[in-house]
Amino acid sequence: MQSIVEGSPRPTARTIAVVYLLYFLTSVFGALLMKGLVVPTDAVATAQNLLAHESLYRSGWEVGLVANALYLAVTALFYGLLAPVNRSLAVMMAFFSLVGCTVQIFGGMLQLAPLTMLGDNQMAGAFTVAQLRAAALLSFKLYPLVFYISLVLFGLFDILLGYLIYKSTFLPRFIGVWFMIGGVAALTFLWPPLAMEIRPVAIGVGGIAEIVLMLWLLVKGVDVSRWREKAGAPLTPA
Repeated sequence: MQSIVEGSPRPTARTIAVVYLLYFLTSVFGALLMKGLVVPTDAVATAQNLLAHESLYRSGWEVGLVANALYLAVTALFYGLLAPVNRSLAVMMAFFSLVGCTVQIFGGMLQLAPLTMLGDNQMAGAFTVAQLRAAALLSFKLYPLVFYISLVLFGLFDILLGYLIYKSTFLPRFIGVWFMIGGVAALTFLWPPLAMEIRPVAIGVGGIAEIVLMLWLLVKGVDVSRWREKAGAPLTPA
């Protein structure tokens, strides 16, 4: 923390923006690689797609794993930037993001499990083809439930991040408010039936807030003098 306090925050802001951009690019690229391979209503088509395009599917999963690693890096950078505002809240913010990423990473095992089910000769001898295909499709149906848990955790992350931005004075307050609204919207995934009704809004608000923040950090950076005022003062413990 001492090295961050002594240095200029502007390179830190640019670094966050660049890593943020890399995260967005890898997330989109990974999703595109896997796009269309899973057919939620057709176990046969899903099994055929996975076996025919296994390398492509694995590549998409691996790129998604890289995206999670990049988001962890973004989280660490945000902590370094916002800890002078309130260290306790910054730690909580980083914690929720860390747990959210961890949930997504381990939940990703549900995306890999169908490849094992469909490609393992021992399992093929113990179960019928129809049973293996149904189990593979079930794994894909369970994955969104795990993903929703991570969205709730990221909702808490967004609320704390938004509050810290709002209180920072070296970043625009409207971005902080936007994040807090997006975080509250993400909490609707505690009750999936409601979240499904407003899913485009719940995900869209938070996503747009992230893009706006990334662009602001890339183009404008932070108010250097105000950041130094915060960094030079004793860190708020609570």
